[in-house]
Amino acid sequence: MVSATFRFYGELNDFLARERRGHAFATPCARAATTKHMVEALGVPHTEVELVLVNGEPAGLDDILEEGDRVAVYPRFTTFPVADVARLSQRPPGRVRFVADAHLGGLARLLRMAGFDTVYRNTLNDAEVEAIAVIDTRAVLTRDRELLKRRGIDYGCYVRALKAEDQLREVVDRFGLAERMRPFTLCLSCNAPLRPVAKADVLDRLPPRVAATQDEFSTCDCCHRVFWKGSHWQRMAGVLDTILRDAADADGPHCDTLPTRTSHPSTA
Repeated sequence: MVSATFRFYGELNDFLARERRGHAFATPCARAATTKHMVEALGVPHTEVELVLVNGEPAGLDDILEEGDRVAVYPRFTTFPVADVARLSQRPPGRVRFVADAHLGGLARLLRMAGFDTVYRNTLNDAEVEAIAVIDTRAVLTRDRELLKRRGIDYGCYVRALKAEDQLREVVDRFGLAERMRPFTLCLSCNAPLRPVAKADVLDRLPPRVAATQDEFSTCDCCHRVFWKGSHWQRMAGVLDTILRDAADADGPHCDTLPTRTSHPSTA
C-alpha cells in the first residue's frame, strides 16, 4: 500500500463522504493504483473530472500513484488562471451524441427536440447503456454515479437537476451545445431525422382544424407521424430560445482557484 493526499474542488465535493469535503485528506491506495481508480474509489465518477494535478503537475487518469503524492482534482472550468494546463476530454470527438438511462425520458425528448441524437428506452439496463456508449461513442446521461464508473464509459454527465428543462440547460452548458442546436429535425419518439412533406401527401392524416390553418409539415419515415407548427411547437420553441439566451449570457460555472503555478411540432 502507498499513501496519497487528495483534495477535490468545487462541485466534486458533492460526491465525497461528508468528512472529506472541502479540505485535503490522506488515504491509503493500492500499490500501482491509478488516479482514475482512486478518484472513483472515493466516490467521484471520472466523467466529472476535467483536471488532475499530481504534485502540482498535470496528470492523466491512467497515471500510477506513488507514496506521498498530493493529488488535486477539479471539475469543469470556464477559464484557468494558469497557462498550458492539460484538460481531460469531457466530450466525445466530433458530433456529440447521447444515450440516456431509463430515468431520463423527459431529458431525452428535449434533447431530440433540440436536434441531438439521443438513444433512450425506458427498458435499458446499465449494461445496455454501457454497450451503446461504447459501440456508438456516445456520452452517457444519468443520475446514477455508479453507472458512470463502468469500465467501458469514457464520456458522460452526472445530471444534477430534477426537472427536464433544467436538465437540458445543464447538458447544453456542460457540452457546449448552444451553437450546435438544430431544433425540430429529429422525431421525439424515434430519434430518426424528420423530412419536409407536401401537405397534399398527408392531408388524409390531418385533423380538419390543422388542415385549414397549417401549410408546412414534416414527417418521420420510421413511425410515419406528421408534424406541424402548432401551439405546442410555439411553447417549446420559446423554451429553446430561453436556453440559448441563457447560454449566451452565462459566464459558466467556476470552482475553487487553481494553485498558483424550441419545442417539438404538434403531431398527427
